[in-house]
Amino acid sequence: MKIDFNTYKDKVMGCWAGKNVGGVLGGPLEGKRKFNEVDFYVQDLSAGPPPNDDLDLQLVWLTAVERFGRQVDASILGEYWLSYIVPNWVEYGTGKANLANGLMPPVSGHFNNRYANSCGCFIRSEIWACLAPGLPDLAVRYAYEDAIVDHSGEGMYGELFCAALESAAFVESDARKLIDIGLSYIPDNCAVARCVKKAVECYNGKLPLTEARVLIHNEAPGTFGAYGQKIPNIPTEGGKLAVGDPGFDCPENVGFLIAGWLYGEGDFGKSLCSAVACGEDTDCTAATLGSILGIISGAKKIPEKWTDPLGDKIATLCINLTWGGVWVPKTVTELTDRVLRITPLFLGIEHCDILAEGGYVINCKDADELSCQNEDDYLVGYTADYNPRGLYPGELAHLGPHTTWYSFPTHHVLVDCGKDIYYYPGSGRKFTVTLINNNIMNQQTWCKLRVYAPDSITFIKGPAYEMQLNTLRGDRGVYTFEFDAGDYSESRLEILLDISFTGRHTCTPVKITMLKGPG
Repeated sequence: MKIDFNTYKDKVMGCWAGKNVGGVLGGPLEGKRKFNEVDFYVQDLSAGPPPNDDLDLQLVWLTAVERFGRQVDASILGEYWLSYIVPNWVEYGTGKANLANGLMPPVSGHFNNRYANSCGCFIRSEIWACLAPGLPDLAVRYAYEDAIVDHSGEGMYGELFCAALESAAFVESDARKLIDIGLSYIPDNCAVARCVKKAVECYNGKLPLTEARVLIHNEAPGTFGAYGQKIPNIPTEGGKLAVGDPGFDCPENVGFLIAGWLYGEGDFGKSLCSAVACGEDTDCTAATLGSILGIISGAKKIPEKWTDPLGDKIATLCINLTWGGVWVPKTVTELTDRVLRITPLFLGIEHCDILAEGGYVINCKDADELSCQNEDDYLVGYTADYNPRGLYPGELAHLGPHTTWYSFPTHHVLVDCGKDIYYYPGSGRKFTVTLINNNIMNQQTWCKLRVYAPDSITFIKGPAYEMQLNTLRGDRGVYTFEFDAGDYSESRLEILLDISFTGRHTCTPVKITMLKGPG
């Protein structure tokens, strides 16, 4: 299956125009727990659209991709997050605090993050879909790197679902098929999947949207629309909303955007208004749905009623422009042009024919290949060229939240700290190091692992270990270091792991950070 340049351009522009419309529509009603009767914008737009974080956060990601291309990963995105993202609230703030404390992704998105399951990353999924159109496995691959900077669990699943669906929407327009494709990339029993299925069930059962809203919420209750309210059960049309857990907001809001899509029955404005009607995180639900509908229809078919009040303008709120280093597009047209320029480099010759007559052509998945092929392999399908971690297909999906990874020209490194990242004075502790051949070293080689730590730290079998690493890409060596913390009692323990190879010059240090355990 192929996408020609003009079709691709129209759909990319439709994505960002739809995102802009939905974010502006839902913005004033964000955080309100009620059924919103709306049919158009409720704010004065005479000065153009107000800023909205649902769109502008991704502009920083675009800048990172323009510099690092397909090698962009969670560590690089984390550096951009610390340097250019202004907000310090909830999951954004927790992720930044963890990164600033030396914790690498995915630990940065998981550790002490009460809002890891919230909405802040599924709203960033569009950039990966636009850079990998009709290639949902690849879009999901990079959406994962994005999500784990400041989210984990259900928050991450929300972004994977949206990225897969949006990428597939470049070549598939049927809502039911697209929903199934998105679901195929996340666990069947996760809360995001349950809320999506509940939305479909309610629509199939011809329930009023007022009742569907309650049932979707009660499937995985969140609190986004009830912050500061000490109300155990909030009466609504059609039933009562269950008490939710603070920060557990992604599942129901993804369910609401799917409900808006289905209950809108193909009408752009009705769909967005239906999503906003459900309340809660209305700018996120409407903005993401607007991007999906914009990809499917293309910019040319988005009703002018919705786009004319906004013009072509993009307004930003969350980007720090004082340090330089990021170039923020001021219009949807400019943003689209920048995506079009970087896509061939991001996809490479395997998926993009830049010499095609009339502009480049993108080679996409066939219709029967858009879904994840193995329910136990949620990140299956990306090739070695798009696998900077050196992991087997699907392996990323099964790594624990306390496993960090590092990529070098010759090899990749996984450091698994186990069930947590705590150490305790006077107690033993382990961490496991895995080296993976990156196929540059085309011969058997010996590698030496040496750790450097504060004087109080004693390594049980010594601070160094040598092992062979075999020739082929993916071959790996594994070693577990065990140490006694002795009387070391600082709040943070940093261990430097140096990895060297006989006959090679590349220096590959890795820092392992642990925190003093509670109590």
